[in-house]
Amino acid sequence: MDDLNVIVYTMKGCPFCVELKNLLQESKIDFFDRDIHEYEEEYQLFTEVTKSDFIPALMIIEIYGDDYKSFLYVPDRDYYELTEAVDLVKKHKKKILN
Repeated sequence: MDDLNVIVYTMKGCPFCVELKNLLQESKIDFFDRDIHEYEEEYQLFTEVTKSDFIPALMIIEIYGDDYKSFLYVPDRDYYELTEAVDLVKKHKKKILN
């Protein structure tokens, strides 16, 4: 079965993080919320790969049986508006369903 995992890197007190999570929920998109302080090592790897520590950031994992592809998205590089971030997730979701 093909599936999609959406991980959102956030921080307490970040209004943009709250807004993105609300937009994802309104769009009925399931996601894993990863506070960058609670998941510090994981987020450190993310920032090393993306060369960005801007949040809210996304990791989207497309799962195809035993295979998978990961996509990393950060603000001001891959999207400028939070609605664009939601659209990225929807694009991946549509791709996995087809």
